[in-house]
Amino acid sequence: MTRRALDLARKGIGLVSPNPLVGCVVVSDNGEVVGEGFYTYQGVTHAEVIALGEAGDRARGGIAYVSLEPHGHRGRTEPCTKALIDAGIKRVVAPIEDPNPLVSGRGFEELRKAGVEVSVGLLAEEAAARVNEKFCVWHKKGRPFVHLKLAMSLDGRISLKRSVSTALSGATTLKRVHELRHEHDAILVGGNTALVDDPALTDRSNLPRRRPLVRVVLDDRLRLRPDSALAATAKDIPTIVFTASSDQKTAAQLEEKGVEVARHSARDLPGVLECLRKRELLSVLVEGGTAVAGAFCDAGLVDKVTFMFAPIVIGGDEAPNAIGGLGADSIAKALRITDLAIDRLGDDIEMTGYPFLVDSL
Repeated sequence: MTRRALDLARKGIGLVSPNPLVGCVVVSDNGEVVGEGFYTYQGVTHAEVIALGEAGDRARGGIAYVSLEPHGHRGRTEPCTKALIDAGIKRVVAPIEDPNPLVSGRGFEELRKAGVEVSVGLLAEEAAARVNEKFCVWHKKGRPFVHLKLAMSLDGRISLKRSVSTALSGATTLKRVHELRHEHDAILVGGNTALVDDPALTDRSNLPRRRPLVRVVLDDRLRLRPDSALAATAKDIPTIVFTASSDQKTAAQLEEKGVEVARHSARDLPGVLECLRKRELLSVLVEGGTAVAGAFCDAGLVDKVTFMFAPIVIGGDEAPNAIGGLGADSIAKALRITDLAIDRLGDDIEMTGYPFLVDSL
């Protein structure tokens, strides 16, 4: 039932940020599923309350399986712990504590004080590192979750040669890319990518989302054109350019189009992420290019990677590699990818995992 609660929580993707994904299943004392619910920000009502409402009197003496620790404080709603206690739930099963310091451990404490049995830890890794990975990083690291996504050839090239826009991915992969965009609050590229590819950087998954996908460009030289696709739609879609440039004319032209020009060096990645954190953006999908990908890796600011390989080999000295920057000068300083998942996307291959610093050979 915990897995079902996690599946229900995922129904809130795109609809809950900056709050966590939460699902709940209520099972009666005779083992029957009598209530289910999941949380959406605008729906306000929490997953536990929805599930308890569906269960009614059948919840008394039953078990509530929740994807995250129920909150024991009053926010926009009454504490979920109170609802569970008042409904007569005898046991609550949850994978992990809520990483929010306002909640962490307090919800479980309230339940135990009221005589409710609490079980913690089942599917904990899946809950923390999968369903609510963005929310957990936000609270534990104090910054948005960073997901690096790159499309490349089998030999790791992202285009034919420098300054040439090159489409590598097939239709199935492109659909997957928009699903990834849908999961995130912001999408980020470097100034060169914005200049060469002239991308729209929109979520075209056709899935519901509460807030628009915020577009972010790291562009210290302020080369983003006022007639670009990003500038042309900036009044309708939030667009931020981080720059250290003193080019007042271009800045004014972009701002006239609706682009927010943030006077903050694009090279200061922790500072950029802090600016995004202040906007309550829990997650950022970094889509390149080479320099930006390398900078995030060098800074140790990548929480997840997704590489999409097209079945082609480009070769050549001028074709840019997927990840630039300084790179590792020893295997001990390389990023090893763990929990690697490999999927076929038509003719392409998707590899997704979580990086950590290698300590030794």
